[in-house]
Amino acid sequence: MLFISMDLNKCVACRNCEYVCALTNAGDFYREHSNIRVNYYHDVNVCMPLTCLQCEDAWCQEVCPAAAITKNPATGGIEIDKDRCVGCKMCMLACPLGNIHYDTKRQRSQKCNLCGGDPKCVKFCISGALKLVDSSDYARSNRAMFHRFMSEFSGCGPSCGELEP
Repeated sequence: MLFISMDLNKCVACRNCEYVCALTNAGDFYREHSNIRVNYYHDVNVCMPLTCLQCEDAWCQEVCPAAAITKNPATGGIEIDKDRCVGCKMCMLACPLGNIHYDTKRQRSQKCNLCGGDPKCVKFCISGALKLVDSSDYARSNRAMFHRFMSEFSGCGPSCGELEP
């Protein structure tokens, strides 16, 4: 299973990943068209790139009434078929990390599709914060890191909003 690993210690919030993703998927440089988002938290001086974590048990896939979300057999990535998506946004509600977005122009959901196994965000990451890895262990590790960060950042303790890592 391919997965994009994110190193918070290396991200410099240059947003190259967002721009190249928007260009690749929408043909423009609008960050809202990107399937990766970089959040900068001034209070704790942390840059956090976020994209689909390619969950093994993808809740988005489970709730899709149009069966538009499937696993790519070549990459193992969870992908949205733009021709089957009906734009109901159920997948957005199901994603525990909020990594699915709605394209208002095309009226469909969108998320990282790993660029067919050659993600442009990884290629254009100047700091090396993004890496393409082949391991579900990395996915679990990144999800756990995200939950630890959010619980500390929100100030509600380690058990606040915990999901299975």
